[in-house]
Amino acid sequence: MKKYFILYKPFLVFLGKFLLTYLLLTILYQSYLAQFDIKKFEADSFTQLVAKQTKDVMVLFHCDVSIAPNVKEPGVNLYYNQRSMARIIEGCNGLSVIILFISFVIAFSGKIKPTILFIIGGSLLIHILNVFRIALLCVLMYYYPEQQHLLHGVLFPLFIYGVVFMLWIIWVNKFSKYATKTAKS
Repeated sequence: MKKYFILYKPFLVFLGKFLLTYLLLTILYQSYLAQFDIKKFEADSFTQLVAKQTKDVMVLFHCDVSIAPNVKEPGVNLYYNQRSMARIIEGCNGLSVIILFISFVIAFSGKIKPTILFIIGGSLLIHILNVFRIALLCVLMYYYPEQQHLLHGVLFPLFIYGVVFMLWIIWVNKFSKYATKTAKS
């Protein structure tokens, strides 16, 4: 048994760090969400921020856009050309994706300063791309409503998770402890 533990130690350490980080961040996120009253359809402040930033991005491109609290569920409605185009809810704010990203980076951690900088930079990039993703999704669904499933259910998740995957590859190959070991070999 000890032989197998030694043989698989790098994988077990990675798995342990990943699961522990993911669990801790998820618990923190859930406690943050618990502050908001879902019975009163109160959207969390980060989801509201994402909705406002999406509106601001669309205004930059001279779009006729507005936002309003959703009265049927916790979220924010986004209107494009006076038509309701999106319900921005907690699952749209990108924080779950960022938690997944951070957990992986910590599991393959490198030196502390590059790890922190990569987590901050990667999280900001994911957030910015998520805001642009929602804005573009609204415009495309306005003009191509029959493509809603393809756009919302396939292409845009593929895009955001593809970016996260590319960030992970960059992290593992350029900055993690694993990268420094393989570079010296």
